[in-house]
Amino acid sequence: MLLREAVEARAADVPFLREIAARCLATRRWKGSVVCMLVDAAITSTGVNYFTVVVPRVEEFRRRFVETGEVVSTYDLASAEPARLMEIWRNRRSWRVAQQIARIFAGIGDDRRALRTWAAGTTPENWRSDAVGRVKGVGINTFQYLRMMGGVDTAMPDRIVRRFINRLLTEAGEPPAEDDFELISRVEEVARAAGRGAVELCFLAWLAQFDDREKIKKYAEILRRI
Repeated sequence: MLLREAVEARAADVPFLREIAARCLATRRWKGSVVCMLVDAAITSTGVNYFTVVVPRVEEFRRRFVETGEVVSTYDLASAEPARLMEIWRNRRSWRVAQQIARIFAGIGDDRRALRTWAAGTTPENWRSDAVGRVKGVGINTFQYLRMMGGVDTAMPDRIVRRFINRLLTEAGEPPAEDDFELISRVEEVARAAGRGAVELCFLAWLAQFDDREKIKKYAEILRRI
């Protein structure tokens, strides 16, 4: 009960939380563009601010490449000229990650189905041996983030989620999670106790890190839009 009350107290300030998570789990973020999801994950993997850096870059990528028909599929992304992509975000590592993951999914067929099939067929424990996990630059956070967007109700153990969940556990008189794999399991446990989903708790953590309620609403609107 303590965990449920603690989660609901924080969720009260986060509008559209279930809607945001539901669209993620339906693989419908970024208007269902899997290439945008890969670019999102690849830029996010660098540790930059999601709302002020990642979102604007992916929005520009969508305007300049997806909406013009230049890069629509994972095949297009895999074969795109890196110099062109660098016009959007000058980080070669990010584009290498995005393009190498795209090559794994390209040619399988429908991109959305390919992402969802992959996400459902792997686990955090298999991260290092998985084809996506073996891509240089893909850590456990990126791996789990892609699984979330591929429809699996799980969590990414980044520092923001870790701080949020461990604070909830401590307040409830429970020991904090230690390593990444334990954290993923504990997020799922807390979610069940609170009657929420693990993806919901991740988005809640991203938003609840801000003290300003107006900023929380602003960023929730951004998550609702993309």
